[in-house]
Amino acid sequence: MQLLSCPGFAAAGLAAGIKKNGRKDLGLIFCERPAAVAGLFTRNRVQAAPVRLDRERIPRGRCRAVIVNSGNANCCTGEEGDRRARRMARAAAQALGVAEEEVLVASTGVIGEPLPIDCIEQAAPALAAALRPEGIADFAEAILTTDRVPKGVSVERETASGRFRLTGVVKGAGMIRPDLATLLCFLLTDLAAEAEALRPLLAEGAARSFNRITVDGDTSTNDTVLLLASGASGVGLAAPGVREAFREALGEVMERLARWVVRDAEGSNKVVDIVVRGAASEADARRIAEAVAHSPLVKTALFGEDANWGRILAAAGRSGAEFDPAAVNLYVGPVQIVAGGAGCGKEAEAAATEVLRAEAFPIVIELGRGPGTASLVTCDLSIDYVKINADYRS
Repeated sequence: MQLLSCPGFAAAGLAAGIKKNGRKDLGLIFCERPAAVAGLFTRNRVQAAPVRLDRERIPRGRCRAVIVNSGNANCCTGEEGDRRARRMARAAAQALGVAEEEVLVASTGVIGEPLPIDCIEQAAPALAAALRPEGIADFAEAILTTDRVPKGVSVERETASGRFRLTGVVKGAGMIRPDLATLLCFLLTDLAAEAEALRPLLAEGAARSFNRITVDGDTSTNDTVLLLASGASGVGLAAPGVREAFREALGEVMERLARWVVRDAEGSNKVVDIVVRGAASEADARRIAEAVAHSPLVKTALFGEDANWGRILAAAGRSGAEFDPAAVNLYVGPVQIVAGGAGCGKEAEAAATEVLRAEAFPIVIELGRGPGTASLVTCDLSIDYVKINADYRS
């Protein structure tokens, strides 16, 4: 992971004692001046206290800091959880000398456990003192739970109005599906922009990235995606050509981060694009892609490198989409294993098995019914996934 610091921002991450293993578990992002901010949050009806607090504060469109803890979700913790989320924001605000309402909060970890707010409050001054432009790597490490590695991407773009930078970090390895799909993502740019202009760009980027991945079909209670613009570059989003350049850069960063989430998924070994073409509508294509991408039987076949195409057709058939099973063609990578709804034989299955041994490949379902297309990125379901989640609270 090669991350570039983003002008106008500083970050830090340290161990505050939330995690039992002594690893970094508290992170902070600080903007030198009020940043424009846009956000997206989980669509789960069960929402963590920090999500509720951020939803309350983000309509202002401005913030100075984001404080994030891992190891504890502060979810299903009642009114006391709400109070502790506010105390967490207050601790950061006091350490930074900014208004409490300018601080956003995010948490990730075990649901239902009281947030250990005392150790967060005690660590806040040291966290603020550790802030540095290059601290985004420490921050990326501090927000991890079951992730195997920190995940971050930086890009720069040159426009007629000047150069701007965009850096994004994400955490997420389980509880991932397209109802925002990531757990926590923080995107920083030095562009000058208003929140109203950032919101549709962020929503569009999520539709192309985090809402097109799945690991296990579970929607997190804590999903939070924040986009902050410091204005430090002096390049305005409204300047000629800048909006389109930023739109492209944001889409690239979010898509790379989303795929990385799937690649780093709990116990996973494979990244698989489920592509549906020729559906009666885009909605039908999406239904089929989601049914196949979420299917435990399909995902375990991927883990076993078993070209069991019947599981794929069965998942498509229960999706609710309208199609003719006798018109379906199915490909694993370049290998066709189903033609006109029937298998292509053992030789084709053997060739498909070779494709399944790769770390990444597409599965393409052609329906021959209409113009509808859709795709999702999924992974295999392994024994290690079961072990990780069976022992998650121990």
